[in-house]
Amino acid sequence: MSQFRNRPGTKSVVRRLEQPFPDITAFDTVLRSLVRKNPLGCKSYAAAKRVHPPVEIVRQMYTAKFVYLNDNGKQVGTGLDRYDSVEGYETGVAAVISNMANIAAHRGKVRHLPSGDLFSALLKCHDADGEMYFLSLARDRLTLSSFKDDRIVKRVRKWADGEALLK
Repeated sequence: MSQFRNRPGTKSVVRRLEQPFPDITAFDTVLRSLVRKNPLGCKSYAAAKRVHPPVEIVRQMYTAKFVYLNDNGKQVGTGLDRYDSVEGYETGVAAVISNMANIAAHRGKVRHLPSGDLFSALLKCHDADGEMYFLSLARDRLTLSSFKDDRIVKRVRKWADGEALLK
């Protein structure tokens, strides 16, 4: 089982996943579960005349990788497209695959390479003790940062150990 390792500098820990998330659906399932079920026991808070949820998605980034192959199977081009939502990613992948002008410009058939895609989301969490910290979930790692209390690491570790995809 992979472990959290301390990083030098700011107080943060990183857990490299033994296997990256297999696809965007698995990634989104874990992300949505974390936000909806709040297994870390975070609490809502008020700031700047606004009430924030206990676990808040600050940023999402989804990168789709494409390759263009000619009739002989030789690579004649590549492409990367970034999206800020799962819906944008799914719609964007379909759009790139069906974009005849782009296919003609590359002079090759486009193929989506899901194994080369990247996913990440940054979450802001408000601990029950009042501390604010960040949790970054990426396709191949989990990073906990900007925390002071080591009990937060224990709670995140316990949650991650219970998620089959975060081993």
